[in-house]
Amino acid sequence: MGKVLRSYELLEERMKDIYFDFYRETYREGTALDNKTKELIAIAASLSAGCQNCLEGHLKKAMKYGADGAEIREAVAIAVGVAAATIVDRSDLANFEMNFNELLKKAAGAEKAGSKT
Repeated sequence: MGKVLRSYELLEERMKDIYFDFYRETYREGTALDNKTKELIAIAASLSAGCQNCLEGHLKKAMKYGADGAEIREAVAIAVGVAAATIVDRSDLANFEMNFNELLKKAAGAEKAGSKT
């Protein structure tokens, strides 16, 4: 498969073979998605996963399969949107679990009551 990253040295040979077989199958020609689309998805997934080496590899492969700057930027924008939605979702969950809006209202009411004295 060409140059193997040093990080794969920690995997058992059998597990490495399984991983590379899966990877080859994922990027096999003739499936529902063409390889350019797969690489654009992989760019967004790499950003979401925080995998720098993955991102660099998938950027190169996306360009190899004909992705242009606009398509790559759109894939990045999708990853940004998902990341932002994750923060909104987590804050909504915290608000729900803590009833944070009610806590703020109570705190504001206590401040008003304190300022009247």
